Amino acid sequence: MSAEHLPLSDPTIPKAVIYCRVSSAKQVEEGHGLESQATRCREYAERKRYEVIKTFYERGVSGGLMDRPSFNKLIAFIKASKLDGVVVIIDDISRFARDIESHWTLRRTLKDIGGKLESPSITFGEDSDSVLIENLLASVSQHQRQKNREQTTNRMRARTMNGYWCFPAPPGFKYARVAGHGKLLVRDEPLATIIADALEGFATGRYASQSEVKSYLESEPAFASRFPSGFVRYEEVIRLLTRPHYAGYIEVPAWGIPLMKGKHEGLITLETFTRIQERIKEGARVAARADINKDFPLRGFALCGDCEKPLTSCWSKSKTGDKHPYYMCFNKGCGSYRKSIRRDVIEGEFADLLQEVVPSKANLSLANRMFSAAWNQRQESARENAALYANKIGELDKQVETLLSRLMESDTSTVVKAYEKKIAELEQQKLLLAEKAEQTGKPRAAFEQLFELAIKFPASLWKVWESGRFDLQRLVLRLAFAERLPYSRETGFRTPELSFLFKVLGGESVQDCKMAERVGFEPTVRFHAR
Repeated sequence: MSAEHLPLSDPTIPKAVIYCRVSSAKQVEEGHGLESQATRCREYAERKRYEVIKTFYERGVSGGLMDRPSFNKLIAFIKASKLDGVVVIIDDISRFARDIESHWTLRRTLKDIGGKLESPSITFGEDSDSVLIENLLASVSQHQRQKNREQTTNRMRARTMNGYWCFPAPPGFKYARVAGHGKLLVRDEPLATIIADALEGFATGRYASQSEVKSYLESEPAFASRFPSGFVRYEEVIRLLTRPHYAGYIEVPAWGIPLMKGKHEGLITLETFTRIQERIKEGARVAARADINKDFPLRGFALCGDCEKPLTSCWSKSKTGDKHPYYMCFNKGCGSYRKSIRRDVIEGEFADLLQEVVPSKANLSLANRMFSAAWNQRQESARENAALYANKIGELDKQVETLLSRLMESDTSTVVKAYEKKIAELEQQKLLLAEKAEQTGKPRAAFEQLFELAIKFPASLWKVWESGRFDLQRLVLRLAFAERLPYSRETGFRTPELSFLFKVLGGESVQDCKMAERVGFEPTVRFHAR
């Protein structure tokens, strides 16, 4: 048993407690800073013939803070022990505090409870000379803390301006040492793929709202397991949607660093990121309706065949205590008011309807040829667009130079802010154009691979619905149908209005395809039907 855990044997021996503090997480992990302080304080206590009754360790707390967990415990311990004149030993004045105001506040707190501060590095006294030295040393400690913070901030800012993120890695990224870069953000799988899919889906409208992005993230165990009970908060969703890091860019407005290309590889393009911000401004923030839940995927989409109002749904409890799911119309003026439809009936008929919507192999083959021709045409025009992008960037550079010259001449704060905002917008347009120019003519995969992925969804529409995933079921409803589906209890679903994609794949708009006629001042030129 160590000396500080022995019972208080001799009340005539002065009692002491040791206070040790380190401010960085690295020092806490290594453990050397705290133990070396404690060892030096024990040696001092032995020389002074003090009995050390307890040691308090302050881990990872800045010297500029006054609210300290371990110091508060130290104060409570001294009060509870009811000992007068307890000595508090510190290794150095910088370990006590690194701020003049904090130093004297803590000193007064000790004095008020009868504690006495001592250190092997300095003699604390009440005379003017001792107070002067104590003030000087406390000022030096404060200056060192502030200087270290300034130097650290300057180094971090300089590295950030070089395109490196210097803060905690966003979800989907992790830090790894890369030759020529030092620590660099790299993909952290499987989170990177999950987040990329969420971002791409929101940008393209596959996820119609932030609530659907939230539902998708909660359906992925690798992502949801990071949160208590797998519940993803909306704040986390909006952070994911608004982080430029996922596009390969960084910005720190507090340091005056605008949006700029980062050294790390993004998960999405800047164009996709920009589209996400536009969708957020457009109002794609609709919260998940409480009445549209995973038990009833057709709720809000299926309409009553009599009044064409959305069907609602509920669980009904039978006499035996079992619960049964039903859809029904709650429009009081409707002839089908409160007349229930069994869930397995309406959803079974909907599954049959989906099987009829799935395009035939012949139409898929025709679509393959059509898309292949369009692909080749786009590739040719993409090479021509590269030169246009370069010219447009040059034009934007001239606009920025003009605005900068006007900015230098202006002395009105309102005008200055307007110019700065416009310059920032032009700079972002330049970044978008530069990205497009770099990617022009460089498809992410071969046409065959992309077409296979694109056609996989409509070709297996029924299987996607039967997967039972609520987000995929809602996706089926949005992409396959142009309008909501009226349902009659007697006749079932009416003929659905399919989306343009499924009309094309189903044969509509293809069989009678004709070239458009040129109409103008000259006589109309007619083309033969294809």
